[in-house]
Amino acid sequence: MEDTFKDIPQKWLVTGGCGFIGTNLIDYLMKHTDVEVRIVDNLSVGSREDLRDVCDFEESRNSLDDITTRVQLWAEDVLDEKIAIHATEDIECIVHLAANTGVIPSIENPKMDCVTNVIGTVNYLEGARKNNVKKFILASSGAPLGEQEPPIHEEKVPKPLSPYGASKLAGEAYCHAYHGSFDLQTIALRFGNVYGPRSTHKGSVVAKFIKQALAGETLTIYGDGNQTRDFIYTEDLVRAILLASKVDIGGEVFQIATFQETTVNDIADTIKEFFENNFNKRVLIKYDNPRKGEVLRNYSDITKAKNILGWKPQFCLKEGIENTIKWFYEHKKDVNVKLLSES
Repeated sequence: MEDTFKDIPQKWLVTGGCGFIGTNLIDYLMKHTDVEVRIVDNLSVGSREDLRDVCDFEESRNSLDDITTRVQLWAEDVLDEKIAIHATEDIECIVHLAANTGVIPSIENPKMDCVTNVIGTVNYLEGARKNNVKKFILASSGAPLGEQEPPIHEEKVPKPLSPYGASKLAGEAYCHAYHGSFDLQTIALRFGNVYGPRSTHKGSVVAKFIKQALAGETLTIYGDGNQTRDFIYTEDLVRAILLASKVDIGGEVFQIATFQETTVNDIADTIKEFFENNFNKRVLIKYDNPRKGEVLRNYSDITKAKNILGWKPQFCLKEGIENTIKWFYEHKKDVNVKLLSES
């Protein structure tokens, strides 16, 4: 059954809205709803051009009533608490995507990871509290749970292995506390490994392998490639966010993934096969030393999201990866790569 989003909130604030997930969310909202969106993004990763690819927007700090487009951009940092209070005025739903992402960057600079992910989250929870915003949706991940016997689910005790996992766990805890103390309807969505169109700036495995293949480079796998993740396509993820905006609950955490365990070798082989069959380009794979702090096995039980949000993924891995490769191929000039011997 196709989702209906007629009864979702009408005024949204999306932090990090110029980034990978943000632009996919904005694109879907523009095509499938009539909502208005305010974006707060410091443009450290995503850009105005990335946002312009999916919508028309105006850049200002005026109220939504004063602009002629449905999307308004505030080029500001989530660590500015005064901006957070101002930006959340007249908003019905906050989607907090802005964050320091990834295990490796958090190991390299754990304090920066903490400040960005914890203080940034609290700033917008405070904005929601002071401006009576009904719904707050936090982008989290499986990292708070650490190394556990999969499938992971919401009842497992968190044991983060990386500073990134710890900072995301802190964000979840603050969401729960703001629900308990201030009755704010908070929902933390633990995203699986997200992939899809517009992942130009992503260093995650699917985007990295596709960019390497397009550039004629060898795909590099760290470890033996048997480490597993739960890979979720962007459109499925976006649908989960919209469904979460509708439910009348708070203080909850949901695993948003596919309930499928996929190895990094499987990802590399799928990309290799598509390039060789469709572009007649040979793709090589090599192996390097494993990285510290990374979980060996991870996939999610999504029963809770199915039962409460009414959500389930619609894209299989092969279809999602093929869609992603096609997007990269069509935008290869934009990502500064090209196929070798193209003719």
